[in-house]
Amino acid sequence: MPVKDAQGRTLVTLIPGDGVGPECIEATRRIIEASGVQLSFDIQHAGESVFKKGIPSGVPQETIDSIRKTRLVLKGPLGTPVGYGEKSANVTLRKLFETYANIRPVRELPGVKTPYSGRGLDLVVVRENVEDLYAGIEHMQTPGVAQCLKLISAKGCEKIVRTAFEFARSEGRKSVACATKSNIMKMTEGLLKRTFERIAPEYPDIQSWHVIIDNAAHQLVKKPEQFDVIVTTNMNGDIISDLTSALVGGLGFAPSANLGNEVAIFEAVHGSAPKYAGKNCINPTAVLLSGVAMLRYINEFEAAQRIEQSVIYTLEQCAKEGVGTGDVVGYDKPNTLSTSAFADRIIKNLGHKSDKYKVRDYREIKLPKISSEPAFVKAKSTRVVGADIFVHANLQPDVLGPKVEALLEGSALKLKMISNRGTKVYPASGAITDCVDQYRCRCILREGGQKGGTATLTDDQLLPVLAKFGASKDLSWMHIEKLQEIDGSEGFTKAQGED
Repeated sequence: MPVKDAQGRTLVTLIPGDGVGPECIEATRRIIEASGVQLSFDIQHAGESVFKKGIPSGVPQETIDSIRKTRLVLKGPLGTPVGYGEKSANVTLRKLFETYANIRPVRELPGVKTPYSGRGLDLVVVRENVEDLYAGIEHMQTPGVAQCLKLISAKGCEKIVRTAFEFARSEGRKSVACATKSNIMKMTEGLLKRTFERIAPEYPDIQSWHVIIDNAAHQLVKKPEQFDVIVTTNMNGDIISDLTSALVGGLGFAPSANLGNEVAIFEAVHGSAPKYAGKNCINPTAVLLSGVAMLRYINEFEAAQRIEQSVIYTLEQCAKEGVGTGDVVGYDKPNTLSTSAFADRIIKNLGHKSDKYKVRDYREIKLPKISSEPAFVKAKSTRVVGADIFVHANLQPDVLGPKVEALLEGSALKLKMISNRGTKVYPASGAITDCVDQYRCRCILREGGQKGGTATLTDDQLLPVLAKFGASKDLSWMHIEKLQEIDGSEGFTKAQGED
């Protein structure tokens, strides 16, 4: 629920942002205030200016404190200058406040000509927002090999899937498609697919289907009308939501909402566009429509509808007059409207609506009520059947293999195979593989480690093996992954060529 001040106004943390952000935010603020909604803005800062002050997160404590108080954020785009900071301030804000759902709607708008004009496009990408590769957990495994961990949780999947279905209901939409790469990443992306298939029957009023993400991209270009809501993982959602914005005219028309159970952050999809900063020439529509989404979130449905109708009516009017913002008609043209002039038109047109382009009837979205306690999934049975030991070695596979076998002599483990970049290279299989200096040595229990067995690898058995690897002059171990059998199923994938 929105937090109110003593005068009954809804508190909002307002972050002007970098580049064109302040201009877009000012236009949005003026239009919202003209609609009659009573908001109290607490102006705070994040992004480029903060990085340059030496704050590596790009988000100062006073901004964090403000968001904790208001629970509601409207922000302009943030820049991450090269040479300052380590993390994107946008990502930091999303993760600090567990805004796990990124909602990115696009729709056809009047006067914005694209190859898809006239087809009535109106779809939404619901993107998981805090996990996946964007957790940002990376390591240099060796001087020549970098690793990024792709983390997908059961809890994260459930939250984003339920949000997608609830969002579809709140907008009266008819279908939700789940887009994954589960044909290749069967455990990570597959977890989202399996969660989707488990939850979908709880929403019999909404059609559900699964599509491989690359086919989804193909179909979005070929026949985007078939999609209504698409739910997907973090990086996949980042990519295809930019694609969908291009279908309707570009990022200048692409709003977004970052929703969590405690905090909601509303922002445009586009960046800070520093070359246009201060020129009063940028299209504020994406930021404004993000503000409209914010108004709906706090149940200001009437004002949200009036503003959205005015945006559509204004774009329709501009098209008839042959004028528009720079991204529509071209920058530095006589018929180009400035940011402030376009905002003035929207304010003037409040109360008007298009006869052709309709605005949806929206209902309050019911976010999933999932415990904030750490998710501990207890399996019926687990056992460790071995370990993948990743090593740094400047050796050919046929030389490395016997050395590893020798290191394992007298231990509870034996070498099953060695892979390089996911392909089995020892024992030789006939594959032609260009090896790098990181190898995965798959070591399994000598006795009882086979599927259906009962033995389990203990740390007392494993640690002496790691010590022997560590003492070797020919290789060094970089990290280790225990090979688990969970409820009778292997909790690990096989290398290409592994039997």
